[in-house]
Amino acid sequence: MAADPRFFPAGSALTLAEAAAAAGGELIGGDATLRITGVGPLQSAGASEISFLDNRRYLPLLAESRAAAVVLAPDLLPRLPEGRAAIVTKQAYLGFGRIARALHPVPAPRPGIHATAVVDATARIGAGVEIGPYAVVEAGAEIGEGCIIGPHAVVGAGVVLGQGCRIGAHASLSHCIAGRFVVLHPGARVGQEGFGFAVTPEGRFETMPQLGRVLLGDAVEIGANACVDRGSQSDTVLGAGTRLDNLVQIGHNVSTGKGCVLVAQVGISGSTRLGNGVQMGGQSGMSGHLEIGDRVQVAAQAGVMSDVGPGEIVGGSPAWPMRETMRAYAALRKLAGRPRAKPAP
Repeated sequence: MAADPRFFPAGSALTLAEAAAAAGGELIGGDATLRITGVGPLQSAGASEISFLDNRRYLPLLAESRAAAVVLAPDLLPRLPEGRAAIVTKQAYLGFGRIARALHPVPAPRPGIHATAVVDATARIGAGVEIGPYAVVEAGAEIGEGCIIGPHAVVGAGVVLGQGCRIGAHASLSHCIAGRFVVLHPGARVGQEGFGFAVTPEGRFETMPQLGRVLLGDAVEIGANACVDRGSQSDTVLGAGTRLDNLVQIGHNVSTGKGCVLVAQVGISGSTRLGNGVQMGGQSGMSGHLEIGDRVQVAAQAGVMSDVGPGEIVGGSPAWPMRETMRAYAALRKLAGRPRAKPAP
């Protein structure tokens, strides 16, 4: 199915040769001058569209595909039907994505401030910025050139956005300094008060002042309705290139290294520190004040309650090294009298 032009306007068409260059791959077969207008899945891509294959389970679809060319890895090239074209690259999915982006580029800002937007006179607005309907930019905020501030979004007092940031509809930022090309999807919340309080002798909860900031590195992306609390005494920091999926919760004083990936409904308690390249599966969580090493992988729904060393893979709740967790599950099934699950054919 081709991308709906109502939602995904097409850019310029590409030749097959240009598509191969965009993917960083080599064109094998086909007419290098053939014009490509779109992308699609193997089973439905047409004669002017490109598809991809990076999973052997979909090999049967390759023989039936009508796509102009298929992006695939070198080891799959022998399975290409005779007379068909391929773009060969070691990272087929990445290459396909780059072709798709070239054909359907991210819309450029439409410079200007909508008549219903409220922009404080002391805010500094860079060149080429788009500020949408009913958006609010408060006193002393700085909006870098080429940013897009979506409808009903709020950029709080003193917030700094670097070049090319995109703030989705109804998202809000306060107490935040963001680098270049930061993206907030609709409804994301950054910089709100962290969950910190003391208990009085009478049993009441008294909020502790949350006096830190949120620092977002270049190209950080925050999913819809995700929340990043500001720090209490120090700052909450998301390293460059880190990505939060929808509905992720980051507590106060948390810091991540570069290129971390936190999948939907992940929760990280206050003052936990993540190294570079940490990956957390959906609905997993971490308690507070932990040290998590570089390249740690956390399985979905795991509960991490102690420090994890660099490169470890953990799962379960409480989270253990994955090999130990799987052994424990196998022993539990045996105690319950259930047979061991047979591997999939």
